[in-house]
Amino acid sequence: MLFPTLTFGLFFLALFALAWIVVQPAEWRKIILLVASWIFYGAWDWRFVTLLIVSGVLNWGAARAISQTASPHRRRMLVIAGVTANLTILIIFKYYGFFFEQVSAGLQALGWGRDLPIIQVILPVGVSFFTFQGMSYLIDVYRGKLPAASLLHVTLLMSFFAHLIAGPIVRGADLVPQFEKGPQITRGGAALGVLMIVWGLFKKSVLASELATGLVDPVFFDPSAHNAPDLIAATYGYAVQIYADFSAYSDMAIGLAALLGYRFPRNFDQPYRAVTLQDFWRRWHISLSSWLRDYLYIPLGGGRGSVWFVCRNLMITFVLGGLWHGAAWKFAIWGVIHGVVLSIERLWGHFRPRRLPAAPKWLTLIVTFHVVCLAWIFFRADDFATAIDFLAGLGRWAPSTLAVTPMAAALIAFGLALHASPPRLIEGVAVRAARMPAWAFGLTAGALILFIDALRPEGVQAFIYFRF
Repeated sequence: MLFPTLTFGLFFLALFALAWIVVQPAEWRKIILLVASWIFYGAWDWRFVTLLIVSGVLNWGAARAISQTASPHRRRMLVIAGVTANLTILIIFKYYGFFFEQVSAGLQALGWGRDLPIIQVILPVGVSFFTFQGMSYLIDVYRGKLPAASLLHVTLLMSFFAHLIAGPIVRGADLVPQFEKGPQITRGGAALGVLMIVWGLFKKSVLASELATGLVDPVFFDPSAHNAPDLIAATYGYAVQIYADFSAYSDMAIGLAALLGYRFPRNFDQPYRAVTLQDFWRRWHISLSSWLRDYLYIPLGGGRGSVWFVCRNLMITFVLGGLWHGAAWKFAIWGVIHGVVLSIERLWGHFRPRRLPAAPKWLTLIVTFHVVCLAWIFFRADDFATAIDFLAGLGRWAPSTLAVTPMAAALIAFGLALHASPPRLIEGVAVRAARMPAWAFGLTAGALILFIDALRPEGVQAFIYFRF
C-alpha cells in the first residue's frame, strides 16, 4: 500500500478508529497495531511478512540473552552474533547477486570464465531500514541505553507500518518507552499530524511526481539524446524531486504516528540551506546520518586521532553508507564523493591559515549544493555508465529543443524556495490550526486533500526510497 492512495486512506481510517477504541487493555491495542502493520507489509508481498517476524524474534532473543548475561566477553560475543545475523539477512537479500556478478566478472577477466550459480533473489521492501533498526536496538541494549524489551514491543518496533518501508529509522530508545508508557495525543499534536500528512501528500503527489514524469525520468533515461541545458535542469529537478519525495514520506510517517499517539524524530531540516557538506548531513536523512555516526563512524574512531585518521573514518563510513542504498558501483561512487568532500572540509579546517578570512556563506551554500547535485547524478542514473554519459553531455551546448518546460522550471524554483521559508513553518501553522473549531479544521484539511488530488498527475509512483 502506498500512503497517497485511497486504499491506504481507508486502511488508516479503520486502524485509527480501532486503535483509539481499544486503548485498554494496552497490550491489545499494540497487538492491533502489530497485526495491521503485517497486513500493510503483506500488501507488498505476503511471503516477506515471515522475514519481518523472524527478524523481530531474532533481535528480541539476542537482546534478552545480552541483558541476562553478566560476562562482558560473552555479552560482546552475543551482540556480535546478533549484528552478524542482521547483516546476513541484508547481504542475502540485497547483495548476493551483486557479489556473484563481480566474482564472475573477475574470473572472466582472468580468463577463468565460468557460469556461476546466480540465484535471483527478490529484494524485500524496506529491508535496509528494519535491519538497521534491529542492529541499533541490539547495540543500545548492549551499551545499556535501554533494557531488553518484551517480544511484543520489539516486533512492533521493527514492524510499525508508519516507518517500516522508508524510515525514519526510529531507535528503540526513542520508541519502546512510548510503547510502555502508552499513546498520548493532544489537540495540537493531532493538528500537526494532519498537516504533516497533507504537506507530505502535496510534496509527493504534485512536486515530486510532476518533476519525475515531466523532466527527470525522460532525461535520465537517455542522457545522450539531450544537451547540456536539459541535463542541468534534470540535475536540479532530481535534487528537488528526491528531497520532496523522501521528505514527503518522512512527514507522512511522522503525521500518521502522531495521530496514533507516538512521536517520531524529525528526518529533514531544509538540507539545501547547508553551508558545508557536514552541515548537509545534519539536515538530510537525519535518522540515517546519526545512525552511521553513532554505530559506524564513532566506533571506527570518529574524530579522535590525527586528521588523516579522521578522513579514513569518513571515507569508510560514506562508502558503506553509499552501498547501504544499493548493491551497485554508482552508489559506491556517490558515497566516495561525499566522503572525499567531507575529508577536504576536515583537512581545510585543520590546515587553513588562520589569517585567511572565511568564505561568505552564500558562496559555500552554492558550492555545497552543487557538490550534492553532482553526487545525485550517480545516485539517480540507472548505472555507472549512464552517469558517465550524463556528465559527458554537460559539455554539449548545441542548439536543440528543450525538454524542460515552464511548469518543470517553476516546480524546481518552488522546491528550492521552500528552503528559504521559516524553519518549523508547519509546526507554527499547526499551533494556529489547533485553535480552529474541529469541524472547520476537518473541512479545510479535506478541501486541501481534494485540491492536491486535482493537481497531481495520473497514477501514483512508489517512493524513491522503497527500493532501498
